[in-house]
Amino acid sequence: MLKINPISIFLLLNVFSFFHCATPRKNVEHKIHNTVESIGPGNIRISGYLGEKIDLCIRNRIAAQDEDDLVEPFRHRKETRFWQSEFWGKWFLSAADARLYTGEAALKQKLDNAVAGLLDTQSENGYIGNYAPEAHLQQWDIWGRKYCMLGLLAYYDITKDNNVLKSLKRQADFLLSEVGPGKADIIKTGNYRGMASCSVLEPMVLLYNRTGEQRYLDFARYIVAQWETADGPQLISKALAGVPVALRFPKPDSWWSWENGGKAYEMMSCYDGLLELYKVTRNPEYLQAVRKTVNNIIETEINIIGSGSSIECWYGGKARQTRPAKHMNETCVTQTWMKLLYKLYQLTGDSQLMDQFEITMYNALIGAMRPDGSSFAKYSPLVGVRHLGELQCGMDLNCCTANGPRGMLHIPFVAIMKDSAGPVINLYGDMEARCELPSGNIIHLTQSSYYPQSGLINIQISPERKESFTIKLRKPAWCESARVDINGMEQPGVIENGYIIIDRTWKAGDVVRLQLDMTVKIHSHPLNDPEYIALTRGPVVLARENRLDDVDVDETAKPVTQKNGLFIVRRRAVESPFWMVFAAPFITGDYHEGEFGKPKDLLLCDYASAGGTWDNRSRFRVWLPQALDPSAK
Repeated sequence: MLKINPISIFLLLNVFSFFHCATPRKNVEHKIHNTVESIGPGNIRISGYLGEKIDLCIRNRIAAQDEDDLVEPFRHRKETRFWQSEFWGKWFLSAADARLYTGEAALKQKLDNAVAGLLDTQSENGYIGNYAPEAHLQQWDIWGRKYCMLGLLAYYDITKDNNVLKSLKRQADFLLSEVGPGKADIIKTGNYRGMASCSVLEPMVLLYNRTGEQRYLDFARYIVAQWETADGPQLISKALAGVPVALRFPKPDSWWSWENGGKAYEMMSCYDGLLELYKVTRNPEYLQAVRKTVNNIIETEINIIGSGSSIECWYGGKARQTRPAKHMNETCVTQTWMKLLYKLYQLTGDSQLMDQFEITMYNALIGAMRPDGSSFAKYSPLVGVRHLGELQCGMDLNCCTANGPRGMLHIPFVAIMKDSAGPVINLYGDMEARCELPSGNIIHLTQSSYYPQSGLINIQISPERKESFTIKLRKPAWCESARVDINGMEQPGVIENGYIIIDRTWKAGDVVRLQLDMTVKIHSHPLNDPEYIALTRGPVVLARENRLDDVDVDETAKPVTQKNGLFIVRRRAVESPFWMVFAAPFITGDYHEGEFGKPKDLLLCDYASAGGTWDNRSRFRVWLPQALDPSAK
């Protein structure tokens, strides 16, 4: 009997489609629409702790960047191995979002200058990059082209400048002349089983959406087909089969090589593109592959601060997080994880994705940012000290310094969103927002809260005209109980899919009062190793830090709980540089002569504040070693 290989059929169909010339279509309509949409970053203003962090990042990192320094590498076509061509696009994407959020004219001028400078370097054949002609398609060449395309797409969406769209098409067409059936195989270009190059899938689909020109969609399908070949990263088939991300390929002989299929950042970047392709093609396997991969990353990789990776690769790190690993929690991984969560959430409305986003935001991301917002760490340990990464590619920044601000500018997109029924509130704190209903009615929302220092949130709802609609308030997974009052009257809780649903007729001045339980939780090691515990309060991870009580943070510290099992912490009045400090009872020191030491108060701070001197003066620790009674072993 003739055996038919489904992957071969898939490849043949996609190759046929790649050569098929269709009439260009403008204003492409997605077959799949998002379940939840951003209200637009220009319709929200965040203040308080989060707002201050975002503003610092914009002022001292994004706006302080000399955009011409980022264009300079493109004026020289001598590169054969480095990745400086990614820096322009990474910075530009954060600057474009910052412009949308703030509306600042100075940022718009920087965007204009950056685009003009970059387009001046475009070759007659359409190439924008800094690789020597003989080195095209090698190492990080296509990866850098991807970031240039994403940045220019963001600029086109702001300005609708047709010259920019023409430039994008010339870039894409030149790549199509080099890569595809009968040309270079995309999975054999670049690094990490072609995943770095294959991440150009995202801008290719976005360019198709804006032009309707079939060849870009055909090329996107070609990329996905190549994934499933014998040498490809098999991002769909292995995801559907439930293969953990760290086990999809054997450990390579050379870590920084084509063979390494566990590179976290590049893998997630490919899944970003697959979600865009899903919205166009409606292939359910694409969405299923991303959902299963995201779930697997949560289950096997994401640690207590909301990030993962060692030496920038998946490694089964959730179960290993109590032990130091080399170069943990790359900020590029943190940012890309947040972006993937956001994009998948838009399609699914799954509140658990926003739970993950919030934990990553308050801990891994803000913890990686310098207190003044001027830079970002490359790696964020769970024990040790913070420090900046090395400068890369002969430039005054590195990949994570360029990428961290993108994570900060994701926050205004997710804080308050909307679905077909009304506003969806995902993040809490001080903020004001404007949300338009399908009816055209405008709702003004004002949050007032010290969250997550406090679990009390007041939200004033003021529609411009009285109307019946639904408001959804995210009830975080860590929160065991929540209480809701409207205009001082307690409301019965209706909770669906992680949201408190309030469906009523609203009028100007209505006030929702939400009280979330902020009980401190004690976490054991993921493999139930009794040697370590960690503490969280709401979404915030707590840590010991040298400056708090001037002791060795590596000493054993066993928490003293009450008879009902609760661990009680008390807020301590504190000034900068710490955001939160708590006092809590512990028994410290080793078991000695049949007795433990007497309980005493230790001080704990939020993870993002820990290590704030960025040197050995502020060593910190998240997982606390335990004093164990040897008779209990």
